[in-house]
Order: sequence, then C-alpha cells, then structure tokens
Amino acid sequence: MNILLDECVPARFARSLVGHSVTTVQKGGWAGIKNGDLLALAEKEFDAFVTVDRRIARQQDITKLGIPVLLIRARTNRLEHIQPLAADLLEIIDTAPAGEITMIGG
Repeated sequence: MNILLDECVPARFARSLVGHSVTTVQKGGWAGIKNGDLLALAEKEFDAFVTVDRRIARQQDITKLGIPVLLIRARTNRLEHIQPLAADLLEIIDTAPAGEITMIGG
C-alpha cells in the first residue's frame, strides 16, 4: 500500500509502517499546502492518508475522497506518543474504507 503521512506526523513514523511504501508530505514537496488541496493530490497518488490533525473532519468533506484517512489520536504528535499505535494502524489500514476517517487510538 502507498501511504502519505501528513506534515504533522513525524517522518520517522514511516519506519514503523513495515511492508508499505510510505512518503511524507515534506518529501513529496507538498509542505504548506492546505488540507483540501493536499487531500486532492494524495487521492491521485496514494492509497491512504495518515494524520494527527483532529480538525480535518470539520474542515474537509472526506466522503468525497477515494482514499481512507487514518486519524491517529494520541496525547501529542510526538513520535513517542504515536509510535505505540503503529501496530493498530497496520492492522486496520488494509480494510479502512475510502471516504471515511478511521480513528486509531484513543
């Protein structure tokens, strides 16, 4: 699966997503692009979008997307707080429905 990590997700988190091709917004040259435009770009090149931005559901109409959005819910977006949720993300990413936000963590 080809996964895009939002710029608010630490790039080192990509190492935790073993078995998948993972790119960051920064590596893609898309840093600073607003979420609506970013999601439109992601939909064309990726199979899933991973973020920690809890506002994304209120700011964007995810139902129109052809890819799933996986929202990591952790205490902060620091690697040590989201790293433990990598296994949960890997368990669900292949079945996460397109056009929906799937929550990972509490």
